[in-house]
Amino acid sequence: MEAQQGTQQLHLALAHKLFLLSHPDIDDIEKVRLRDEVLDAVKAHDMSSLYETLAAASVLEMDAAVLDSMKRRIDDELKKLDDKIADAEENLGESEVREAHLAKSLFYIQIGDKEKALEQLKTTEGKTVAVGQKMDLVFYTLQLGLFYMDFDLISRSIDKAKNLFEEGGDWERKNRLKVYEGLYCMATRNFKKAANLFLDSISTFTTYELLSYDTFIFYTVLTSIISLDRVSLKQKVVDAPEILTVIGKIPHLSEFLNSLYGCQYKSFFSAFSGLTEQIKLDRYVQPHFRFYMREVRTVVYSQFLESYKSVTMEAMATAFGVSVDFIDLELSRFIAAGKLHCKIDKVAGVLETNRPDAKNALFQATIKQGDFLLNRIQKLSRVIDL
Repeated sequence: MEAQQGTQQLHLALAHKLFLLSHPDIDDIEKVRLRDEVLDAVKAHDMSSLYETLAAASVLEMDAAVLDSMKRRIDDELKKLDDKIADAEENLGESEVREAHLAKSLFYIQIGDKEKALEQLKTTEGKTVAVGQKMDLVFYTLQLGLFYMDFDLISRSIDKAKNLFEEGGDWERKNRLKVYEGLYCMATRNFKKAANLFLDSISTFTTYELLSYDTFIFYTVLTSIISLDRVSLKQKVVDAPEILTVIGKIPHLSEFLNSLYGCQYKSFFSAFSGLTEQIKLDRYVQPHFRFYMREVRTVVYSQFLESYKSVTMEAMATAFGVSVDFIDLELSRFIAAGKLHCKIDKVAGVLETNRPDAKNALFQATIKQGDFLLNRIQKLSRVIDL
């Protein structure tokens, strides 16, 4: 999934390599290559604190000479930046002072010093007037949050960005924020909100510093499949021209989407098994791998059973290209968890659906809420009488 335009932010590319280095499914030869690439990136950008952390975790070997040279270069560069700030404050205008502070912020981000970067970004914000420039500082903070997977920092930054947009702000930055927020929602298992944010950003995507367009479409399809109903999936994903132009480049994704919509369940399971490797190797989705697997199977089993009042286990197993025992075990788990509305007649080898009556469920919920409200009113009236 290569970037088509723009370049992914160096720290996020590095974060993905560090994730792969710790992944048990990556073979040793690949890890040797990744380790060399990580070391080269750390040296090239003088990331001394990250180097010490990785050495302590036995990911990289500690070389005291390399660490000392990095720290010397950092000290020299910080002295230059401080001199530049002092010169700007004495001889130049407010704009130049802000630029000098911003340069120092970006340097701290480059060397991976999170705390000092956040502190310096806050100082730079104090020198910033324009809403657009303040938003750019929030984007830098969000990138730091995504590198360290600091969800508290990301959440606070997103809220801050939304407050800034109430003061003004251009559409390009608003659309970029949707991708940042969508990535955060996906990483925190809010797939429905992530899908809506990604779909809103498809035609205006410019956030290449985060991820390539191919990867963005990959996330959009993954989140949409478990979040949208069939009609919405057809309109917004299956027939979307922006998705159609890219989906063929991503292995198994087109078959995964179209076989689900076309009810080709055997092909769907085949494509799904191919996609699982990509999902496992993605740092944002991998923590939710088991959850996602369950949700996808719930969607596809529900879709199959929607067409039947009753169906034999053998017919369902044939449709999915699996054994009867596998389907029996699968459905038993989902029925027990309340994910599927059906029951298994083991003797006859038949599945009988018992779809919940929406009107009846709404009536029961209204009665329950009414009882609760009446009880509250009675308690309140007793307090008032006293």
